[in-house]
Amino acid sequence: MIMKSSNSMTLYVPQMNCASCVAKIEGAFEKLTLPDGANVSEKVIARVNLADKQVQLQGAINSDLAIKTVASVGYDSELVIDAKAAIENKSKTEQAEYRTRIIQSMLGLGLGVPMMLWGLLGGEMMVNNSEQQFAWGAMGIVTFILLVTTGGHFYKGMWRAIKARTANMDTLIVLGTTTAWAYSMLVVIMPSFFPADTRHVYFEASVMILGLINLGHALELRAKGKTSEAVQRLIGLQATTAFRIAESGDEEVEISAINIGDMLRLKPGGRVALDGEVVSGSSNLNESMLTGEPVPVSKAIGDTLNAGTVNGNGSIIYRVTAGATDTRLSKIISLVQQAQTSKMPIGRLTDKISAYFVPVVVLIAITASIIWFLAGPAPQISHALVVLTSVLIIACPCALGLATPMSIMVSVGRAAQMGVLIKNGEALQTASKVTTVVLDKTGTITAGTPKVTCMQLVQNLVGENADPALDNSTDLDSLMIQIASLEQHSEHPLAQAILDKAEEKKLSLVEPGSFNNIQGRGIVGNIDGVSLAIGNMALMDMQEVCIADIGAEYIASLSQKGITPVYVAKDSRLVAVMGISDPIKPDAVAAIRALKKLGKRVVLLSGDKQATVQAVASQVGIEEVIAEVLPEQKQAQVVALKAEGEIVAMVGDGINDAPALVSADVGIAMGDGTEVAIESADLTFLTGRLSVLAETFVLANAGMRNIKQNLFGAFVYNTLGIPIAAGVLFPFTGMLLSPVVAGAAMALSSLTVVTNANRLRHVKLTR
Repeated sequence: MIMKSSNSMTLYVPQMNCASCVAKIEGAFEKLTLPDGANVSEKVIARVNLADKQVQLQGAINSDLAIKTVASVGYDSELVIDAKAAIENKSKTEQAEYRTRIIQSMLGLGLGVPMMLWGLLGGEMMVNNSEQQFAWGAMGIVTFILLVTTGGHFYKGMWRAIKARTANMDTLIVLGTTTAWAYSMLVVIMPSFFPADTRHVYFEASVMILGLINLGHALELRAKGKTSEAVQRLIGLQATTAFRIAESGDEEVEISAINIGDMLRLKPGGRVALDGEVVSGSSNLNESMLTGEPVPVSKAIGDTLNAGTVNGNGSIIYRVTAGATDTRLSKIISLVQQAQTSKMPIGRLTDKISAYFVPVVVLIAITASIIWFLAGPAPQISHALVVLTSVLIIACPCALGLATPMSIMVSVGRAAQMGVLIKNGEALQTASKVTTVVLDKTGTITAGTPKVTCMQLVQNLVGENADPALDNSTDLDSLMIQIASLEQHSEHPLAQAILDKAEEKKLSLVEPGSFNNIQGRGIVGNIDGVSLAIGNMALMDMQEVCIADIGAEYIASLSQKGITPVYVAKDSRLVAVMGISDPIKPDAVAAIRALKKLGKRVVLLSGDKQATVQAVASQVGIEEVIAEVLPEQKQAQVVALKAEGEIVAMVGDGINDAPALVSADVGIAMGDGTEVAIESADLTFLTGRLSVLAETFVLANAGMRNIKQNLFGAFVYNTLGIPIAAGVLFPFTGMLLSPVVAGAAMALSSLTVVTNANRLRHVKLTR
């Protein structure tokens, strides 16, 4: 056995199949003590994913102790070492189990249906003579063989539970079917001990119940496989081999053999094996599987590559910067799996109920059957048996246990496909209640990177009033070469915007004859014998450059749009005005409109100047603006909104947003922001698209509706099913619920919950 001691591990528990199983396993870890008696319940946290039959453990525990702890409550388990291999093994196991359950259901129904039809069509189901005794005795033996072959796994599950001094779903099924079979065999063996009107046999009920439950489990397995498709796809993105560049040439090696610093070759159409940095070549890569962005991203020397992304037609050599477990993809997979095993507040009540459900049901079944035996109409013993069997079978809490985790699993997976990482189920539930969305400006509404958005020659701005001394032959490109050549020596953030513009235009820069940085004003220098001054109005005043009345309307229009004007003077004469701003994201206007359609109050919160923030707000359609605030003031504003009774979602991307993200009911980080912001957030957008925000709220609302539908259906099923099975309608209808119908209803309830959860995979998110 592989021994693992870690702060995080995952166990696969194949026999786990209902809410009471979840409660027992979680309870075992809560009560866990070390051999020396020191309680470690605070150190070990167990999160159970019923849908995937996995237990995620966080804390100081080794794998041997973890497996023994699970075994102490009656379940076998194994350590998950390789997530990809675990998914593949689980898929193969479930396919084999699906085939087995289908065969078992066909055998059970193949014998049960003819026996039931025999009774419905007038055939004798009583034992009143030796011939009937012999015939039904033979059927009893055949039925017993089918009980062992088609229901053996239920008996094994019950035996494990008995050894652990607990009860589970298997307990109810075994008690119900065995009671019906045992009663029937007693009637066959000793008919004289029973009143003539109670010598009814129920062999068909035993095998049909097992047939229906096995069929339900088979269909449930098939539906469950679809709920984890999102994680399976993410895991499927992980490459297994890569081409490493060695002295002898390229060699194809396993991922496990690659070390940080190794050089790998990425061929056209190939998948990035591990996170890395491009050292040679360029290409366009498809990153949609990680970010949801459909447009390929250009990669060149110095750019980072993410494992799992797909190369276009170019060839790239890249240096590995992260091991297999530290890639962005592996961290995303880990986060998604953790979120899928998390609990919602709405689901914790269900867990508490389920923990006591099985013993309570057994008590109800026994009590109801005793009442029927003592006070019911003739034949009392037959009625008591039907009630006992029906209550035990219909009450299985499968649907109750699956109601919340199935919906969480599908919602979190669907979000991951959109490029949204949800840290836990509670964040999803809170997101569905959000009333106010607070947006940071820089990097959230805007791109976060200054760009040259406009540039005009002064001669074009002043027209016929232009100074005759102006050089009318000046064109924008030649002027941009001179400006960028001088700016390449500046460290100001706006200088990079100018250089980016020059690179975009593929302009060739020259070396300036002189360069001088004037703090707080701009730069001056000499290019090809021409004196240049580039900066703000203070620099123009210093250089005695006249700017009065030149393009006044144009300058005013820039200010209204939140664009910073940069003046360009040649030989002490103003020749151009350049506009630099942090451009608004292309989908920002549509995103804000979508939020308002969802009924959200939208607030723009920024540390930038009031005029700039107001200009951005006006362009995207936000009326409520809070500007010129420090990081701690951002947090205070969020707290103030919460004090008003608002459920607040804060969206940001910088270190200064972290306190506000933590204080908000739901913190949302833009994935291209800082690590601190991402760590502080409940949700992270891997995409830069702001429109995903509204889609996330729509998904959260749909997820909560789905959970409520599942819980309502499960509670109604159990609340109504148990009394009906106990015979409360008998005085009005004169009929008791057949154990066969109870078995079909139980199987259908779980299938209904899983199928309803799967609807979230196709819910329309755009409005």
